[in-house]
Amino acid sequence: MSEPKSPTPTPGDTYKGWLFKWTNYIKGYQRRWFVLSNGLLSYYRTQAEMGHTCRGTINLATANIAVEDSCNFVISNGGAQTYHLKASSEVERQRWITALELAKAKAVHMQAESDDSGDDCPTAPPTAGQAGSGRNAEIQSTLRTLNSKVEDLTTCNDLIVKHGSALQRSLSELEGIRVGGDMGEKIRQVTERATLFRITSNAMINACRDFLSLAQNHSKRWQKALQTERDQRIRLEETLEQLAKQHNHLERAFRGATVLPPSFSNPALGSKGASGKGDASDEDDDNEFFDAMEDPAEFITVPADPKYHRRSGSNISGFSSEAGMDDQSVNFDELSLASNPESPQPFELEPVRKRRTRIPDKPNYYLNLWSIMKNCIGKELSKIPMPVNFNEPLSMLQRLSEDLEYYELLDKAAKCQSSLEQMCYVAAFTVSSYSTTVHRTGKPFNPLLGETFELDRLRECGYRSLCEQVSHHPPAAAHHAFSEKGWTLRQEITLASKFRGKYLSIMPLGSIQCIFDKSSNHYSWKKVTTTVHNIIVGKLWIDQSGEIDVVNHKTGDRCHLKFAPYSYFSRDIPRKVTGVVTDKDGKAHYVLSGTWDEKMEFSRVMQSSKGENGTEGKQRTVYQTLKAKGVWTKNPLPEGAENMYFFSSLALTLNEPEEGVAPTDSRRRPDQRLMEDGRWDEANAEKQRLEEKQRTARREREREAVKAASSPEEGAHQDNYQAQWFEKIDDPVSGETLHVYKGGYWEAKDQGSWDMCPDIF
Repeated sequence: MSEPKSPTPTPGDTYKGWLFKWTNYIKGYQRRWFVLSNGLLSYYRTQAEMGHTCRGTINLATANIAVEDSCNFVISNGGAQTYHLKASSEVERQRWITALELAKAKAVHMQAESDDSGDDCPTAPPTAGQAGSGRNAEIQSTLRTLNSKVEDLTTCNDLIVKHGSALQRSLSELEGIRVGGDMGEKIRQVTERATLFRITSNAMINACRDFLSLAQNHSKRWQKALQTERDQRIRLEETLEQLAKQHNHLERAFRGATVLPPSFSNPALGSKGASGKGDASDEDDDNEFFDAMEDPAEFITVPADPKYHRRSGSNISGFSSEAGMDDQSVNFDELSLASNPESPQPFELEPVRKRRTRIPDKPNYYLNLWSIMKNCIGKELSKIPMPVNFNEPLSMLQRLSEDLEYYELLDKAAKCQSSLEQMCYVAAFTVSSYSTTVHRTGKPFNPLLGETFELDRLRECGYRSLCEQVSHHPPAAAHHAFSEKGWTLRQEITLASKFRGKYLSIMPLGSIQCIFDKSSNHYSWKKVTTTVHNIIVGKLWIDQSGEIDVVNHKTGDRCHLKFAPYSYFSRDIPRKVTGVVTDKDGKAHYVLSGTWDEKMEFSRVMQSSKGENGTEGKQRTVYQTLKAKGVWTKNPLPEGAENMYFFSSLALTLNEPEEGVAPTDSRRRPDQRLMEDGRWDEANAEKQRLEEKQRTARREREREAVKAASSPEEGAHQDNYQAQWFEKIDDPVSGETLHVYKGGYWEAKDQGSWDMCPDIF
């Protein structure tokens, strides 16, 4: 028989076997190989994975074991890890439960011994030898007492087993005896052995009671001591975090004080030239300057030789006249942008319409985030029903339109004669779109299918923008903007997000494209990952990390941007961005540096060479550059922004009511309007109504698709929704498939004809 081959293990044994583990609602329970050893329960997909890939481990010392039904049981360590398991039979489940309980008891015992031994050292500092000796003596005395009680329990257990066996034999003999003279003797033996069994049982109970009482008394003291240690550790961690932040602030303040000598007006210039970071070098030692650029940086920038600053019409030390002319074009173009009276738009100084500068202050409503998010670990954020308490009164379409806050960068790029210089402005524009996110921890409203948002700034800024939610599953938004200055911006973004317990990762999928009419240069790039930290405990903060490749599909020029992840202990400035602009042959022409929340600069590369190896053994490139020039600086936030969701001046105007917009415009969304007005309870109710209305409309479209299909299987789960203002095409230049504007919106607005718009609100 197979059952005797899997005996219940002792606490020191390793127990292995197959169990079914719950994965998700799609796959359900999956068969996994579990190994119980040394107080740890680990699992693998197959037995072959044991040597190299562990899929998960839970420490039984802090775990809770609960039985659900005849075959199911749950192991959890307080929320971070939970295993829902199912055995093949009730007998197998009981074996696992017994093995887990024994392993847990031993793990707790070993952890207690480890804690005791660990407490001996810190309690005996050189200046407090007597206190340490007293503490050690107290622990040893307690351990001796507990050991004696354990020995009493062992002795009682042996006696119970012995007398219980004897009693069982007597009862068996009593059943088979015939009525006669031996009857009285057998009854006397049974009575005697039953009395002995009762006595040893009472002794066992008393010993257990004494042991439990003693353990409880000392457990309270140890728990209190452990909690004190934990509190001290938390305080130390908080202090360390504050010190790290203060260090960063002081370092940045020091840089700001040292890189602004009276002889320079550009904040990026110093007496030793510009570095590859956002600020000029504030160190006197060149070696210290290089240390600040250690990897993850892939290159080093140093001031170019002074001979490169003397302008001449001939070749300069081996550089071609083309390079010299290209550098002159940079200065000429910047000069023309700064001094040409025809460059600024005459109506920028006199806006046609006065926009609002305030919205109602954010109410202070308390809501327990963990009560909602604890059941959402690992799930897609767009599929989690969230109250408006975690939102900001803007939709994702409006957040996409915020990318145009620094549209002037594209206006300047449209005037550039050099495609390499134009690339610098386009790269700065990609970075500027993240500057509005640094304090924006609120979640935008998920747009309803067919929802639109227009941003008409033609008379004020020379551009018009239109967004539409073109898909619901997966959620996707299409954006189109065009300017009278000769550029067109289009993008289609799908957000993939995962809640990881301590942080939230938002991965934008899709691409952004920018096309310039005059040069026909066609640029494309993607967005980096946004991470929201301290979801459960602490103050929320946002970081951007990853890499972006901005590609000019016409010329082959490329800009590689790197967003460094934030670290408390990094020597670099926080939120640093670096980049290199190269031509189609890979030759570097410009270096960009700065931060995504403050400013960006670019420097002309005059010479490059291979330098010393970095921290990972990679050889870094050393660029000799001219003085850095500012290309973008963040606009200051309006007064009182901390009470208005940290909205920028542009963001404050996005939800301002306007006449003539489409009935599907985000400004007309009722739950968003109620939230902005501070009526959050009504906003939550309205949000649920709109979401249910959207689900009903989706089911109706699926039914229509089934009717229109040639077979029920072909039409099942088909959504025949067609975007109103965008159509999906294959872009021949970038090779990507995306939704592009097909026209008709602004003409419909001029005519006031919105009959074709769906009823979504």
